[in-house]
Amino acid sequence: MGKRLRQQRRGKGTNVYRKLPNTFDLKVTYTNDRDKEISGEVVGFINHTGHTAPLMEILFEDFTTTHLIAPEGIKVGDKVHIGPKPVYSLGNVMKLGDVPEGAPVYNVESRPGDGGRYVRSAGGAAYISAHIGDSTTISMPSKSTINLSNECRAQLGVVAGGGMTDQPLVKAGKAHYIMRTLNRTWPVQRGVKMNPVDHPFGGKQHHKGKSSMTSRNAPPGRKVGHIAASRVGRKKR
Repeated sequence: MGKRLRQQRRGKGTNVYRKLPNTFDLKVTYTNDRDKEISGEVVGFINHTGHTAPLMEILFEDFTTTHLIAPEGIKVGDKVHIGPKPVYSLGNVMKLGDVPEGAPVYNVESRPGDGGRYVRSAGGAAYISAHIGDSTTISMPSKSTINLSNECRAQLGVVAGGGMTDQPLVKAGKAHYIMRTLNRTWPVQRGVKMNPVDHPFGGKQHHKGKSSMTSRNAPPGRKVGHIAASRVGRKKR
């Protein structure tokens, strides 16, 4: 009789695998009213636990506040504009169709109105490659390109905090606490390196020892590997 897999124990939601409180309580997103012109002033910065990049607190003209990801080079007292009318300045939110080619952007929406999904990590930036009709081609930090609607919004600039990965972690304990705070699975251990009681692929042979294809209706303790694979082996040319 084996033990529960790690992913099963995490899914149970006990204290050992539960995220720390107030880690992701701050929602960083754009305003829902896409046609509203509003300007504000940066009044401070927050080093939030759930984000690798620093966040800037913005006080708007109507005395409401919001938080957005801070770009490299912005400071307290700078103005931030949000609205359909393009205003070219660091951290401003505008439509992709109004951003000139070659300009860096971040916190890019995947579809109009979702509040920003792409390029949110510290030091990240995407670049506008071309405008073709109603779509915009963007070069992502991974060097891949995607096509998005001109109505999708993004912020101008490069995400601040780009040097955070330059300093080495030195020891595993520091990495442990970082990953635990962010509620991430770490370290990621291969199944073939485990014991047989811990994983179906475990044992001294250091290889799977059995087919990695698994039925869609397999019991939880066996549902690892290629689940309901449609094909196996090399593709025939």
